[in-house]
Amino acid sequence: MKNRTACAITKMAVVAVCVLRGPDPARAKLHWRPEKKENLHVRLIALAEADPRSTFFSNHEVFVAAQQLGGDESRLLKLVYEFLPYQPRLSESDFDYSVVHEIRAVREPGCDQSLAQISTDQTTRAHVPLKYATDSPVLNTSRHRSVMPCYSTTPEDYTKAVHQPPPAEAEY
Repeated sequence: MKNRTACAITKMAVVAVCVLRGPDPARAKLHWRPEKKENLHVRLIALAEADPRSTFFSNHEVFVAAQQLGGDESRLLKLVYEFLPYQPRLSESDFDYSVVHEIRAVREPGCDQSLAQISTDQTTRAHVPLKYATDSPVLNTSRHRSVMPCYSTTPEDYTKAVHQPPPAEAEY
């Protein structure tokens, strides 16, 4: 009988302490920075890589795009578009150079590549042909040796597509 009473008193004391003290807030510190998304206006030039569509896992497409900086000024960049099986591919809609895509994207320095690296299969060292968008300029792979900045985006960060005439005779 004394053991039951002592056990009951101990349990009530623990419950009372927990109730009076309240919930213990988590004191964890996050060790990564939140992703900073940038608003980009890009014209798709070429599709460099596309996974076969998976019905279970996420898919991705890799593009060479021209980022519109202002006026007639632009720069080449690598754009990785990640999507789920039920979402549309970016290359299936408005894959035309006259379309400016407004997106929010995250800068991914770890995937920066030159145009020559993008157009070469890393395992076989064979040239991989790029699939060009309608009316896009052909890229001169021997001329571009500098590394292109890489950005990653998803369908949720896709804002809209606007038809605009391309700049006069853009050469990349």
